[in-house]
Amino acid sequence: MTYHKSRLLGLLLLSLLICTGKVQAQELLTLEDAVRIALERNYDIKLASNDERIAENNVSRGNAGMLPAVTGTLNNTNTLQNNSQTQQNGDVREVSWGRGSNLNYGVGLTWTVFDGFRMFARYEQLQELEKLGEANLQQTVLTRVGDVISTYYELVQQQQQLRAYDTAVSLSRFRVELAQNRFQIGKAARLEVLNAQVDFNTDTTNLLRQQELYRNTKIRLNEIMARDVNTNFSVADGITIDDQLTLGQLSAQVEQQNPALKAAVLNRRIAELEAKQVRAGRLPTLGVTTGYSFSRNRAALGFSTLSTGNGLTYGVNASINLFNGFNQRRLEQNANIGINSAQLQLEQVNQSLNAQLASAYQTYLTNLTLVRLEENNQRIARQNLDITMEKYRLGSITTMEVRDAQLNYVNATVRYSNAQYLAKIGEVALKEIAGTLNL
Repeated sequence: MTYHKSRLLGLLLLSLLICTGKVQAQELLTLEDAVRIALERNYDIKLASNDERIAENNVSRGNAGMLPAVTGTLNNTNTLQNNSQTQQNGDVREVSWGRGSNLNYGVGLTWTVFDGFRMFARYEQLQELEKLGEANLQQTVLTRVGDVISTYYELVQQQQQLRAYDTAVSLSRFRVELAQNRFQIGKAARLEVLNAQVDFNTDTTNLLRQQELYRNTKIRLNEIMARDVNTNFSVADGITIDDQLTLGQLSAQVEQQNPALKAAVLNRRIAELEAKQVRAGRLPTLGVTTGYSFSRNRAALGFSTLSTGNGLTYGVNASINLFNGFNQRRLEQNANIGINSAQLQLEQVNQSLNAQLASAYQTYLTNLTLVRLEENNQRIARQNLDITMEKYRLGSITTMEVRDAQLNYVNATVRYSNAQYLAKIGEVALKEIAGTLNL
């Protein structure tokens, strides 16, 4: 092996060792860990979880109006008054700053036992609202998990491109050194050295730009995971793509598992139960009351200076709406319009999901084809680069041809990583629409 060839291999090996050393010095963040951290910390997921818990807490018979209300009362008032009283026989009785008091306390119960079945519709509506909260939480989780997976594989893609740019820099550095050596012994013109230096500077600039993009994407992933945005880490090397997805299977999964579609169905049911509560206004309302009370009145002057009383009270009350200015009819009409709007929204969501699924599936198939094509292109470009560099070392090829082979390899590598990333993003999008996104 000649000196120059050994020098080239040495530079490439050193570049790989430097990259490997950087990766080993950082935390290796797996996709599973990234998703787990996001599920534990992401603010949108926490907020949606709180909303779901509120909806769960609201499901109670008391909140629906089925249970009685028991109220305890206490009232104690005291007075200091100057009193004067003239009796029938003309005698006058006077008291200066006489004390008086009035004490009342008791427990009362009121219970609406029938309200036109409104309470039953309300209770069922609360249950549906709980399910709606679960569907909204599921949608938030799917969206944020999709964000984590997409951003994670974006980093994998950028990491692969970093290697390509780093290889380009190493090759350009080798060209600069070789051109300088050839110039010193008179086998190359000064122009060859300058061209090699320009190419080296260009490749270094591209590498720096790619490193900046890589760091900023790390910050974005840390933000999604709701941890310190400056936390440094590395990601896995490869992208695994599920190429077995079928449109028929995905369509069936959308109908059964998509949380947006579930939410639309639940909203229609909630609107129907709201209309049922409105219609209850045409029926009578029946309630019962009972309670126990105690009272004590004390006066400084009068025929009775002390009186007390205690006992039970009970009763029944009933009411029915006979006429309220046609408001009952207006409310029922509005409730029916609400049902119609909920049905239209359901149809709109269903149509939108079907359109998204069909479009995303076509993109997915195209990207799978591009992955196979670009993989072959990269392999050919690598072989061409190896052959070109050997010819350049022997001096049987121009620097222009070397640069073309170098750029072809870098571009082929970038296109291949882009194709892999886009195919993975297409897979993630399809599974997110189907509601089956998992690891």
